[in-house]
Amino acid sequence: MERKSFQDMDCPVALALERVGEWWSILILRDATHGITKFDEFQRSLGISPNSLSRRLGALVHAGLLERRRYSERPPRDEYVLTEAGRAFRPVLIALYQWGGQFCPPEQPNVRLVMDETGEEMDPVYIDRKTGHPLDEEHTTFLPGPTASDQLRAVLARREDQSRTRVS
Repeated sequence: MERKSFQDMDCPVALALERVGEWWSILILRDATHGITKFDEFQRSLGISPNSLSRRLGALVHAGLLERRRYSERPPRDEYVLTEAGRAFRPVLIALYQWGGQFCPPEQPNVRLVMDETGEEMDPVYIDRKTGHPLDEEHTTFLPGPTASDQLRAVLARREDQSRTRVS
């Protein structure tokens, strides 16, 4: 089955998934965020076939999330390091760690997110930079943007009406 492309959609979620939508890609970015850079390290960590890993690393380089750097000429060897866009994916990984820990927790977590200064575990909260309000249903809503389809406008209007009814 051929994979559908989202590149022509106006939705930021769809466009982001176009770049990192495969689970292997997200796991590669997780490992790169943890400091893995070399092909064999990614392969050992993920247990992925060399062909699949090579394809996915290439796609992440093409998408601008990883940069391929030569670290040995003989034999030729490259490492893969996060770009600015790859480093900016960190909050998404933290959100996935947090969501996974809450709704599908392992017996024991393999990593913990801690404050550098204190070593204490963190409990991330996602807030609006201007108001400090949490990004929850009580404080936020999705409204149609300039390129929203009629279908999306109708769905969002219905959702907004439901929210008003709940508040009343």
